[in-house]
This record gives sequence, structure tokens and C-alpha cells, in this order.
Amino acid sequence: MSTQREKMIDLMMVKRLAPSTQKSYLYSLECFAKYYETAPEQLTQDDLQRYIIHLATDKHLSSSSCQLHLQGIRFFFLRVLKRPPCDIHVLAPNRERRIPELLTRREALDIVNFPKNVKHKTQLQLCYSCGLRISEVLALRVKNIDGENRLLKVEQGKGKKDRLVPMPEAMLHQLRCCWSVYHPEDIFFYSSPHLDRQVHPSSVTKVLKKTKQSLGITKHGGCHSLRHAYATHQLEAGLPLHLLQRWLGHTDIRTTMRYIHWVPSYQNGQSRLIDLLGGSHG
Repeated sequence: MSTQREKMIDLMMVKRLAPSTQKSYLYSLECFAKYYETAPEQLTQDDLQRYIIHLATDKHLSSSSCQLHLQGIRFFFLRVLKRPPCDIHVLAPNRERRIPELLTRREALDIVNFPKNVKHKTQLQLCYSCGLRISEVLALRVKNIDGENRLLKVEQGKGKKDRLVPMPEAMLHQLRCCWSVYHPEDIFFYSSPHLDRQVHPSSVTKVLKKTKQSLGITKHGGCHSLRHAYATHQLEAGLPLHLLQRWLGHTDIRTTMRYIHWVPSYQNGQSRLIDLLGGSHG
């Protein structure tokens, strides 16, 4: 198993899978082998199907967790063992399609302006004012901030794509305030005292959770709910769908179109960007 495991790690690195994805795939494979107490290369499609049924019915894992286990094991079968795709037809529970609870403009502003710590406030404001994923916020580097043109460069976001995101004036001001306190040289949100180490996402999640509790906001959702709010509030202001797609980093326009269900009166075509922090237009 050790040789096959090393080969899987090499292939995941070649495919440039995110470190978190690599870790979850290896964990899925280890659990699969442990369940049958045998090397996974000796197991079959039927074994995999029975294992997924076990996760869903006996372990009561969510559909997303079952799907993640299946993806990791399928990667091993397809990429490492080079089994034909036709030999790996396995059913797993469908993911639940639920509409998240949308934050209002007032709630979002209250959240991102609440933290007294300038670093925490800047991190939450980036999620809302620029629609960044938390991983993209924490990967931000000083060189990626173009203050003159008010642009942020997202390097190797989801799908390993670079993109430019407009930055409102209020956000640029907040970034400058944060820089004046911490003076980062490379990674903007470094984990003190390690200037070359990123902050862990869980620290930002904890800040958001405590903030919502302090404000009495009971709507579910983590940092990604601020990204959802950014997308929906920009559509409410009339932002063209293709621009929102570009700034969110969606490959497929259909992914962006899912936000329209929150804006039933959406009228596409008004070419403007609203400053969600300051209320002015850019």
C-alpha cells in the first residue's frame, strides 16, 4: 500500500489538487482499506458500492461526505490502478440542493464592520466587498494589491485560475489601515510571528461565528455566506451576469445564474459595480 500511496500522492501533485483535497482523498482511501482490512488494490467495484452504502446507512454520513469518499477512491482506481471508467459505476446519495439563508445588506455590513481587530475586519470585508473565498483572502499577497487601478489579483483560485477583481475605495482604505499596523512584506495576513505562513481558515471562521452571536444574527452560513451576499447584492444593483461570473471566478455561467433566484426582478445589462462597504458606485 505504501508504494501505491506514494504514487497517488505524486499523481495528485501532478494534477495540482489542493492540499486539503489531497488530504481528504488519502483519508478516504485509508478508511476504505481499514473497513475491509485489505489492500485497496485488491478491492472491486462491488466492494466500493457496499462501502458507500455502509457510509450512508450505517455511519449516517451526509451526501456530501459520501460523495467525497467516493471521489477519493475513484481517483485511486482510475489514476493509480488505471482501471477503465466503465468498471467504476457506483451510486452515492445525491447532494442536497438547499437555498442558503441570504444576509441582508444591513446584516452583512454589521458583520464586516463589527470586529475591533483591524486584521479580522479586513478579512471579513474582503469576503463581502470583493466576493473572495476565504482561501483566496488568506492567500492574498502584498504584490497582488493594485491600489492605483483599484484591483486585486487572485492567484491560482479555485480551478487553478488567476483573475482580477475590482476593489472599492473603502476596501482599499481598509487594506492600507491593516498594512500600517502589521507591515506585511509578502503574505498579507501572515500568522504571527511567521511572516511566511498563512493564517488558518478556522481562525477567521471563529471570528465570524462570535461576531454573528454578538450581533444576534442566527442565519446559518460561514465565510462563504459573505461571498453569496456579495453576488446577490451586486445583482440587485444591476451588475451584468457575465461580469459577476468573471469576478467570482466561475468557469460555467450556470453556476453564477444560481444567484438569480434571490433576485426575481433582476434586469441584466446595467454596467455598474456598487461599493458594498461605502454605498458609492465604481
